[in-house]
Amino acid sequence: MTDVPPAAPPVAANLPPALSVSRLSVSFAGRDAVKDANFTIPRGQIHGFVGPNGAGKTTTLKVIATLVDFSRGTVEVFGDNVKTRGHSVRRSIGYMPDHLGMYRQMTVFEYLDFFGAAYGLPLDKRNKVIADVLQLTDMHARKDQLIRSLSRGMEQRVSLARVLVHDPKLLLLDEPASGLDPRARIELMEILQELARLGKTILISSHILSELATLCEGVTIIDRGTVKYTGSMRDLLRQRTGPSVHRLQLQRADARVAAALRAVVGTAQVDEQDDGATLLITTDGHDGIGNALLAAALSSGAAIESFQPVARQLDEAFLELTDPGVGA
Repeated sequence: MTDVPPAAPPVAANLPPALSVSRLSVSFAGRDAVKDANFTIPRGQIHGFVGPNGAGKTTTLKVIATLVDFSRGTVEVFGDNVKTRGHSVRRSIGYMPDHLGMYRQMTVFEYLDFFGAAYGLPLDKRNKVIADVLQLTDMHARKDQLIRSLSRGMEQRVSLARVLVHDPKLLLLDEPASGLDPRARIELMEILQELARLGKTILISSHILSELATLCEGVTIIDRGTVKYTGSMRDLLRQRTGPSVHRLQLQRADARVAAALRAVVGTAQVDEQDDGATLLITTDGHDGIGNALLAAALSSGAAIESFQPVARQLDEAFLELTDPGVGA
């Protein structure tokens, strides 16, 4: 990996967002694949795109990439309409599909050189750009290796290098970590974080929810073609439609505290962890329950080290917002 680059410059407030999708609808053979989808991605953000199989994620990404036409709505990339300014949009994006047929008889360098030439980069600039993207993706030492000899993880790095050759401002990544081992996934996430620091905007579709929760500032959840949530990842993980959980860490075990917490109206369960000093309190989540729990603990004489709500995980939010079964 290269050294950490300097932070990207601040985004001017009057510039259009990296991506704006408004009332997007896509139909195939009379069946809606995407229905009135709305979401916006600010410049420089890593944004997760989450949904069950068949939810409309890949269709939406292909629309943004100008590969699929749509019946209704508006899609703009950095202010350019994908229907009326498709050429400009294609210069602004780098699309990495889930499954891409690669020219496996080529070396890594030849493959990148081919795509650089396809984008019209002159030879001297092409060589410099290829050296840069190989360095960024940590593939420089393998530039003369045949693609057919690479592992799945190495192929994904080459595929990512390919979409970077023309220096796009928006990356559309459809399941880029699919089939990768844990180390390769971690290394890929580090590359994406570095690209974000360089000022790239990244829309990433993935089923590995735990990694998206850590990586992404924003998230859009789609199910059966309909957007169920779009916005801040932090806000999503703070929301709860069901039970809430608080963690109380005591300086020392005290049986009186658990009894006092169980007496609070709205408390469903108090679980004492093995050390006896950590309590997990499940409640109905009504307003003010946190204050009531803290007051009860203090009244019981508890020596409190910390008290905080436990944020729900992305997979919990996903299950709450999506329906069981395969989407449209």
